[in-house]
Amino acid sequence: MTQTIAPRLRTLVLLLVAAACALLAGAGPASAHAALTGSDPREGAVVDTAPAQVSLTFSESVSTDDDSLRVLDPKGKRVDDGKPSGTGGTTYSVKLHAGLPDGTYTVTYQVVSADSHPVAGAYTFSVGAPSETSVTVSGPSAGGGFVGGLYGVGRYVSYTGFAVLVGGAAFVLACWPRGSGVRVLQRVVVSGWLALTAATLLLLLLRGSYTGSGKFADVFDLNLLGEVLQTKPGAALVSRLLLLAAAALFIAVLFGAYDKREDEEKRDLTFGLAVGGSVVAAGLAATWAMSEHASVGLQAGLAMPVDVVHLIAVATWLGGLTALLVALYRAPADTPVPALAVRRFSRVAFGSVIALVVTGTYQSWRQLGSWTAFTDTRYGQLLLVKIGLVAVLVGVAYFSRRWTAQLAEAAPAVAGAAAARRAEKGAGKAGTKAPGNASAKASGNASAKAGTKAPGNAKVAQKASGTTKGSGTAKGSGGSQRAAQLARQRAAVDAARQKRQRDADPNRFGLRRSVLAEAGIAVVLLVVTTVLTQTEPGRTEEEAKAAGGSSAAASAPSTGAVTLDMPFDTGAQNGKGVVRVELDPARVGANDMHLYVERPDGTAFDIPEVKVALTQKAKDIGPLPVAPDHITTGHWSASGVQIPMAGDWEVAVTVRTSDIDQVTISKNTQIG
Repeated sequence: MTQTIAPRLRTLVLLLVAAACALLAGAGPASAHAALTGSDPREGAVVDTAPAQVSLTFSESVSTDDDSLRVLDPKGKRVDDGKPSGTGGTTYSVKLHAGLPDGTYTVTYQVVSADSHPVAGAYTFSVGAPSETSVTVSGPSAGGGFVGGLYGVGRYVSYTGFAVLVGGAAFVLACWPRGSGVRVLQRVVVSGWLALTAATLLLLLLRGSYTGSGKFADVFDLNLLGEVLQTKPGAALVSRLLLLAAAALFIAVLFGAYDKREDEEKRDLTFGLAVGGSVVAAGLAATWAMSEHASVGLQAGLAMPVDVVHLIAVATWLGGLTALLVALYRAPADTPVPALAVRRFSRVAFGSVIALVVTGTYQSWRQLGSWTAFTDTRYGQLLLVKIGLVAVLVGVAYFSRRWTAQLAEAAPAVAGAAAARRAEKGAGKAGTKAPGNASAKASGNASAKAGTKAPGNAKVAQKASGTTKGSGTAKGSGGSQRAAQLARQRAAVDAARQKRQRDADPNRFGLRRSVLAEAGIAVVLLVVTTVLTQTEPGRTEEEAKAAGGSSAAASAPSTGAVTLDMPFDTGAQNGKGVVRVELDPARVGANDMHLYVERPDGTAFDIPEVKVALTQKAKDIGPLPVAPDHITTGHWSASGVQIPMAGDWEVAVTVRTSDIDQVTISKNTQIG
């Protein structure tokens, strides 16, 4: 049974790790936790005279350097002084050169939010009138690319290592003290320590490049590392390394002096180890709480200790689950996991789930702020996935508790049967001892008599027994090697028999399967949690949307949505129809565009391609291309369509109904 389950366990673990890496790799750059809520000049604005400075307002405080805010002219040359300054709270500004000519200017920003995540972006404004610009703003380098992906993997490994370290040690101390002498449990806890230590060092080296240029070569820049050490996240990582040194001492005592103590002495040492281990675990959890989401925003003083409790509850549950899974599959046959230890862990896990639900509810309220944020923000959607995984995990744990109860009920009967077998085996050995000696003597006498009658036979017997001249040494060494080999064989046979007996227990087999399922769900849960910590909180995202909407509305009067119906005929079969273009709110700045293609009878019509271009001939602006996305049959959409200035705009739509049949139609509309 074990030979078939072990490969499945290895395969499942490899698949789950691969899925974790795929999810983390697909997560992309960390979402901004400090959102841009306002700017002066505003995005897309056209001002009469050049401003003296550019100001940006964020949803929370950020860290800046000389290159954090840059303003580029149409040729890509910097026109700012390069020294951002805070003008109060969350607003930061940079002064511009005097006498700037008319044209379109690009503002780029790359800062670090107070919860340690990089924030980058860009927008344009114009002086006098919009103009062509050679500036191309690519996606933000901070938090993305290879360094960003590697940083995300490091974060996941650090969370996993913390859970395995804390949960594994808690499982030994609280549930199975004798497990401190089991080699596989020792390896689990030590592996957690090694993983957390290595991940922390990796994050410390990557930190400067992750929040800056995004170049891998900057990982080895010692000057950049020195700057990182002066930041809050850098100090948190260094503190984590110091606490890991204390954790190493704790592990040495747990698997050294503690393991060698008798049961009575262990009780006295358990209390001290529990107190010391709890302090170290709380300190490690605090290095996350004091540098990430919990440290900023609403009720930070309460959110940080709640976050510490939340992290310890997760680690105790999931890390203890990992230790239990490994012990159930890999513990020696002569040291199986007792039913009492499983029952104790069931109670510990239940308490951890209660703490997880209470603290998670508070965190959800703090980070979301409204029910609509569950579905309207990425953070809320990920949180719903996490809640669903926790619910499934609790459901599987319910079945584990049932197997635990059945295992506890069957344990006395199994122990009694094993004792009876040992007693019966001992009695059998005692009963056969005397007859065995008698038969040996009888055979010896018979051999002696045969030897006196047949000397040839005696020589053969001497050769067979190894008593010929000069063979005494060979006899001694060969006999000892044979005895050692037989002893190893007997030990292997006994271990195999004990494993078969253990695996034959249906209750234990059912428990192993349910715990394995729990562990698989836990791996995915940790992946979602890691991605969640890199995602902009729902409350911040909604505030940014509201602020962005209000500032954009203030930049120009709204004329309301515009709808344009344009019939077309490409000249081919089924080449006739109507394109309806809806532009909302039809004003300067960002707009939403929807295109609907219908047949003459009004039914939705799918065609191979639709393209749009916006042109203002009076100011010689455009054509500005728009590439809408296909949503459903006959429906295309594009969001964030930028219109730089008010006036009479031509909306040209190119419709292609086949590989060679297409037509371009246009209409003019007033944009306010």
